[in-house]
Amino acid sequence: MELVIIAISSIEEEMIDAKRELNDLMEYPIQKLCEIIKEVGFECDLCAKCCTSEFNDHVFLLDNEVPHIRRITSDALKPAPYFEFCDNKGTFYVSGYALLTKEDGSCKFLENNRCKIYEDRPMICRLYPYMLHRETDDSGKVDWRQISGLNEHGCYHSEISDEECSKIAVFTKDYEVSYLKHQISFLEFVNKHFKEHGLKHVQSTYDRMMRNMKKGEKVRVMVFCGGKFEEYLL
Repeated sequence: MELVIIAISSIEEEMIDAKRELNDLMEYPIQKLCEIIKEVGFECDLCAKCCTSEFNDHVFLLDNEVPHIRRITSDALKPAPYFEFCDNKGTFYVSGYALLTKEDGSCKFLENNRCKIYEDRPMICRLYPYMLHRETDDSGKVDWRQISGLNEHGCYHSEISDEECSKIAVFTKDYEVSYLKHQISFLEFVNKHFKEHGLKHVQSTYDRMMRNMKKGEKVRVMVFCGGKFEEYLL
């Protein structure tokens, strides 16, 4: 599991940013996304590259997806890799779970280049490569990102009907709205937890604990799931 040290804003700043992005997302015109989907014309060629860490980052699970994956198998989850906060006692806090990957970086459910749970795969796998969130590009410009892994896998410029484009666009926007609402719930919950227990996020502690973890030391991670924290020793 690759872990990344990141600089963290205050919880209040994160909440403001997330709520602002949610409001902007709600106003984002579906027709604009439909036009992009139609122009890109993505068609899966079963290469399975999107199921590997070489071409993708991680499969984040929404709250309602976690129980379903656990029913399939009890050992398919890990804390999402980008821990949002670390309190002054050295405990990490992360907004949810991701699918476990094998040593070669491929998804736990990938076998012979095929998904073993294809009919039950998470939402983010269903909508890939389409997405709709703000992200910084290589030049530093922050803008909406609609396509992931463009021209890296799959087939492009295929004919997609207006009806199918509309279906993909609505599904994509619904997912991103659900994701942002999940993030806001996490931020509100961790903010309340910190205030009730006299805790605070400390960047220097975050950096130190990340370095310790990379050296092989165990750390305590509180994973937000089902409206509460679940303890995970990593």
